[in-house]
Amino acid sequence: MSDQELKINLKDGKYLPVMESFYTIQGEGFHSGSPAHFIRTAGCDVGCGWCDVKESWDEDLHPIVDIRTLINDVKSDCNIVVVTGGEPLLWNMKPLTKLLKKNNFKTHIETSGSSKLTGDWDWICLSPKKRKSPMSEVYKKANELKMIIYNNSDFKFAEEQAKKVNSQCMLFLQPEWTRKDLIMPKIVDYVMKNSKWKISLQTHKYLNIP
Repeated sequence: MSDQELKINLKDGKYLPVMESFYTIQGEGFHSGSPAHFIRTAGCDVGCGWCDVKESWDEDLHPIVDIRTLINDVKSDCNIVVVTGGEPLLWNMKPLTKLLKKNNFKTHIETSGSSKLTGDWDWICLSPKKRKSPMSEVYKKANELKMIIYNNSDFKFAEEQAKKVNSQCMLFLQPEWTRKDLIMPKIVDYVMKNSKWKISLQTHKYLNIP
């Protein structure tokens, strides 16, 4: 395939830069504890300092994969496929989600919402970052708002973001992993005083699984 053909296929969403693809247990948010296949795309335009997958940021470091190959790797007994990153919305997600649904998979995405929303999603987990605000359409369609709490100012940011999502969107506060022992008591206290919020934990890290 020529470089020009590859660029066209990337733009069309028929190929994607992929860091990894694996079957595990969803560790965070509303679907925590559910088996799910993860597809982690490469490339990110946000670049959070506390990101735990910084190796996903540079798409040039990872292979370009045919989406048909990605689908073939998904276990047949898996019901949920989670597309994450990096930032997956840097890429056209419509062909991937169409193919996933054709094969009877539930389509979930974890996104900062920093780029245009593409694809047909059964569940959208929006995790806004201060560096780059989400697009308005992502706020409207988000099923779950997951706010990472690193310091005290993040509670204010979380409330600002909660005002922008739709009324049915579920609200979660999650401690940044490296500061969990310091932040968790504050989150517990905050949620007990603000019952619209729930606590999300990175349970896959406690379980020592991917």
